Amino acid sequence: MSSHTTEPPPGTQPASETEPPAPHETTAHDGLAHDGLPPGEEKGRLGSVFWISVGISALFVAWAMVFTRNLTTVTNASLNWVTSTFGWAYLVVTLALLVFLVFLAFSPAGAIRLGRDEDRPEFSTPAWFAMILSVVMGIGLVSYGVAEPISHFAAPPHGLAEPRTAEAAVRAMQYSYFDWGLHAWAIFAVFGLAMAYSTYRKGRRALVSQLFRPLLGEKVNGPVGKAIDVLAVFATLFGTTTSLGLGALQVNNGLGSLFGIPVNSVSQVLIISLVTAVFTLSAVTGVSKGIKFLSEGSSFLAAGLFLFMLVAGPTVFLANLYIESVGTWASDFFRMSLQGTAFGGLTWMQGWTYFMMAWWVSWGAFVGVFLARISRGRTIRGFVTGVLVVPSVVFFTWFTVFGGTAIHVDMYEGGTIAKQTASDINSAFFATLDNFPFATVTSVIAILLVIMFFVSGADANTYVLSMLTSGGGLVPRRSVLVLWGALTGVTAVALMLADGLNALQTTVIVTSAPFLVIIAGLAVSFWKELAADRRAAEAEPPVRPRTEENGPTPSEETTDAAAPDRAPDAALRS
Repeated sequence: MSSHTTEPPPGTQPASETEPPAPHETTAHDGLAHDGLPPGEEKGRLGSVFWISVGISALFVAWAMVFTRNLTTVTNASLNWVTSTFGWAYLVVTLALLVFLVFLAFSPAGAIRLGRDEDRPEFSTPAWFAMILSVVMGIGLVSYGVAEPISHFAAPPHGLAEPRTAEAAVRAMQYSYFDWGLHAWAIFAVFGLAMAYSTYRKGRRALVSQLFRPLLGEKVNGPVGKAIDVLAVFATLFGTTTSLGLGALQVNNGLGSLFGIPVNSVSQVLIISLVTAVFTLSAVTGVSKGIKFLSEGSSFLAAGLFLFMLVAGPTVFLANLYIESVGTWASDFFRMSLQGTAFGGLTWMQGWTYFMMAWWVSWGAFVGVFLARISRGRTIRGFVTGVLVVPSVVFFTWFTVFGGTAIHVDMYEGGTIAKQTASDINSAFFATLDNFPFATVTSVIAILLVIMFFVSGADANTYVLSMLTSGGGLVPRRSVLVLWGALTGVTAVALMLADGLNALQTTVIVTSAPFLVIIAGLAVSFWKELAADRRAAEAEPPVRPRTEENGPTPSEETTDAAAPDRAPDAALRS
């Protein structure tokens, strides 16, 4: 589901242009404190978080392999209980995060920089946007770019339209926008903001537990903090395995349509095993040129496939559908955001809205670390605007071009894409390509695209899992990288053998539920810290202007020696 050049986590300096180190080699600490850690600990000491996470992960895999039927029974029962009892929480929390971000962007806090006051963005705005899009511009778009709109077209959400009608087409796009738009990016943005502020402005370690210091104080270094980090590990692990499983299903279907390779669990296990070996090797060796090639190559292929479909497809129809669907999405925004299951529809919500929200929650830690890494020096207002608006527009456009084309084929050209999707949801993308010229070429491109996203995204996730279980260490041990790469692949295989796509969806919803509480608490903690810093800034005497007679001001003389939790906050006084 992601594709980007593997970057060091927050708290590192960009590599030298003349002699760039590999992504997983030692990098500078940029002068930031690490909460009093003894020398060397930030390099990856393995503590209780690592052993607990690995132990429980191994037990889960053993459970899935040995007691498969029992796992399915327990997870299905857990799914029904979580969604029927707390499903509304996914809707309320994500909407609250979105409102919080909009308020933050328009408040005085929007002028605060993610770093020191004198810091400026490391990357140009166009480059920054490109990297933001690459975070999740991957397997999910191929898996659901056609499958979700065409499924909603055939069976409109909440009975809002008659199937296969013009109104059904608009509703199909509307709900696709909802699942892949602002709510998803609100989760990522809150996590990224809090991580960047904590790491770059306050000088803390890049751990989820450290984001709760304003609420929990020193408890973040005790059992409570470790529990938070373990939950972050599991949310990230199962978010990654879901993407691996979806990627394997897509590659298997593509190879089946092109070469007649059987679409079954054996083929999917082989695909996952091969890709796991590749992305683990990549994570261990830090082959920056290879990952850079994959990232740039996947972006190029995605753009080419998009332009092909835009030109070959019903361009005018797509433009009209886009405008009408965006209008309906905007006018129904709050109704969709709070539409629960009081009068039924739980099964549909489990398969779509709840699953999508849970998937985004499970990716919060990984995407947050990445967004923080590339956003140092930007203001909170610029960060919120860029992360919420630009990716949403791009995703809306992608879904309209591919999903809208599939709808047009079925409505006006006697196509059977909806029927094929109902039979196997992973065939939707390739079934659409089959209706246009050069179907073999475009299908091969789609398969290559998924594989590229597969490898580069899983590589980055492996690195983040290793970092989270190494005390926030910037350079995880190779043995830890190998272990998490293997555990990720084995977990994906175990779930695929257990119940395929259904097991992936069920597990990510159940395991992300506790982490939803973490994200809500994280937003409260972040706001509390902003408010405290604002009060502290207002209480400080104004900075005396520097002149030739009086020399540098005391604040200028002591800036470098200032404690990491007391960075200059000029923006807070505005």
